[in-house]
Amino acid sequence: MAEHSKGFRGFWPCGYQISACFPNVCLGRSKGLKSATAFIFFTFILIAALVNWTDINVIQDYPIFQMISARSINNTKKHHERIEFPLNCSEPGSSQKCPETYPTSFEPDEPSSSKTCPDYFRWIQEDLKQWKTSGITEEMIERGKPFAYFRLVVVEGKAYVEKYRKPYQTRDVFTIWGILQLLRLYPGKVPDLDLMFNCEDKSMILKRDYQGLNATSPPPVFHYSGNTDSLALVFPDWTFWGWAEVNIMPWENMLSAIKKGRQRTKWEDRVPYAYWRGNPHVYEERVELMKCNLSNKHDWNVRVYRQDWRKERKEGFKNSNLEDQCTHRYKIYVEGNAWSVSEKYILACDSMTLVVKPKYFDFFSRSMVPLRHYWPIRSNSICKDLKFAVEWGNNHTEKARAIGKEGSKLMEEFLAMENVYDYMFHSLNEYAKLLKYKPKISPNAKLVCAETMACSEEGLFKKFMEQSMVKSPSHKLPCKLPPQYEPHHIQSLLATNEDITRQVETWGDEY
Repeated sequence: MAEHSKGFRGFWPCGYQISACFPNVCLGRSKGLKSATAFIFFTFILIAALVNWTDINVIQDYPIFQMISARSINNTKKHHERIEFPLNCSEPGSSQKCPETYPTSFEPDEPSSSKTCPDYFRWIQEDLKQWKTSGITEEMIERGKPFAYFRLVVVEGKAYVEKYRKPYQTRDVFTIWGILQLLRLYPGKVPDLDLMFNCEDKSMILKRDYQGLNATSPPPVFHYSGNTDSLALVFPDWTFWGWAEVNIMPWENMLSAIKKGRQRTKWEDRVPYAYWRGNPHVYEERVELMKCNLSNKHDWNVRVYRQDWRKERKEGFKNSNLEDQCTHRYKIYVEGNAWSVSEKYILACDSMTLVVKPKYFDFFSRSMVPLRHYWPIRSNSICKDLKFAVEWGNNHTEKARAIGKEGSKLMEEFLAMENVYDYMFHSLNEYAKLLKYKPKISPNAKLVCAETMACSEEGLFKKFMEQSMVKSPSHKLPCKLPPQYEPHHIQSLLATNEDITRQVETWGDEY
């Protein structure tokens, strides 16, 4: 009985042992054990019967009751088995078809989402504000055709694509691939929709072209970025699923690699200068940045390097791995032809990011705060401002390090892939609510799915698609969309950021 009683030690309040005295009942070692077991069993039955009308707070603190309650909760809570649906390619030479095995709906573990989306989701409604009153007609969509690279229609959870022209590299391919993964993540949840997508850096729908009494309604077109002069429906860029032409992995894999890479060199041991590597020939600010490099006349505390992508391809990208570039205390972000996809990789390094004043924004950057997530740099005083930022950081190492940490934390949390997909979901869902017609499949549109896109690819293109593929429906609903920004909220945000930036500029001028 000693072994049996040891197993039950701690079950009873006041330290009772089964081989000792149960309240007011002395038990033997054999018959007593059977009697004890029966007594305990019927006692539990009685407790269960009384729970419906007894004050549960009186008994819930008993360890045995807690164990029973936990088991009951675990047994009653829904758990959906996550069956994986890997890429299902046909035999070589046969035409690839979309399999019918993938679920068309899903049941989440919880009936509603307990998580509210990050604040940057509130910009979704602001981007759609132009069409809130009028709604979106099919005629408006058609007028967006000259600006679009492809048209995407979703009907009953299936995607159909009509391509109009070829963009730079494979931006359209990986953008469409990303939307397909959203459909796989939330099968049956994405509504029917019809949209135009522009794959260029710059947003093309300008506000000034749609003003005045006789102006037509602007066509809604999705872009990777926007600015204050444009009407862009801002959407996550293609690199979240990989940029095969320059060997940049899908974001989830890339972020994991950068996190490991930044751990190789402690912040205090990093090179105490500002670092940038890239193609300088796509934007005037980048040309100016190159003038800040170390020379015989000046040391602006800047180390910049020209990236030759042709040479990198030939040499297997050995000098362009992003995870190897977290070696300096400060990293510089400067726009390219417009906004640059490099922003998230630079911020992820946990070096203090020095942001040359941008003219464009992507889907998350409007919620970034100067001196919290980055250090602002004027575009008309790049070298001097960079020199001051590095001097300040080296004299205030804890503060500089904290800014770097906040920037990388933002990338890890804001841009967790579940948030990226949820932003896509809410963006498309809110857009679809404004459609004033029932989307239909155009004669030239082709049905696309993971198999029709990935099975015919090779090398890095196929590898990145396989890495970023959603293999199972989600076990939970998308996060809850926070309320729309009121105009005074936006004004307050912009004013606060301007005040902080102006303060930094004042410090620089005094320096």
